[in-house]
Amino acid sequence: MAPQQVRRSPRLAAEARAVPEFASFVATAGPLLMAAPRGDGHPVLVLPGFRGDDDSTRPMRWFLRRLGYQVHGWGLGINVGPTARITEGLTTRFTDLTKRYDEPVSLIGWSLGGVFARAVGGRAPGHVRQVITLGSPLRGTSDAAPAVPVTSIYSRTDAIVPWRASLIAEGPLRENVEIRGSHLGLGHNPSVLIVVADRLAQPHHGWQPFQAPRWARLWLAS
Repeated sequence: MAPQQVRRSPRLAAEARAVPEFASFVATAGPLLMAAPRGDGHPVLVLPGFRGDDDSTRPMRWFLRRLGYQVHGWGLGINVGPTARITEGLTTRFTDLTKRYDEPVSLIGWSLGGVFARAVGGRAPGHVRQVITLGSPLRGTSDAAPAVPVTSIYSRTDAIVPWRASLIAEGPLRENVEIRGSHLGLGHNPSVLIVVADRLAQPHHGWQPFQAPRWARLWLAS
């Protein structure tokens, strides 16, 4: 085995936690749905990470749909990065949703999808309700929409994106929320779902920093 492969093996082994995290999602989805706050029906667009597609975000979209949101995948196939097709397609998808619902859209982006989500918030802040990113490398990216709330969810044990790269400067409408888990499991990690459900349930123009619900504190990093 090459030295580079040896160095990568522990990281890959750490990301194998995504499998039991999915098992935990299956086992706890019912109780989480009962405990999580109900949605107000506003539209939510979920963007996959690099090399992911809408299948990868299906568990989260299923969960949020049952909380009462109008949830949509991005419909662009595999996320291969910021190509012209992806960039133009995302703009079209987002514009179509804002016209269909005639209200701001919440954006959830996993990894590279979170970078895209934040960029959309910068280009069309008046049409974005909030941005939630999952293990996204946001450090050094533009923060061109200060009026749009941004929540960056990260894990110190993320073996794909270094956790410090996901930290944003905290301040008005800006926060970092730590969870326990792998990078590849962020889309179905119960801790992530708790945070996302809490963030989406806030009243429009009534954003407040995240505080772990009492019933959910055992799931979340201290």
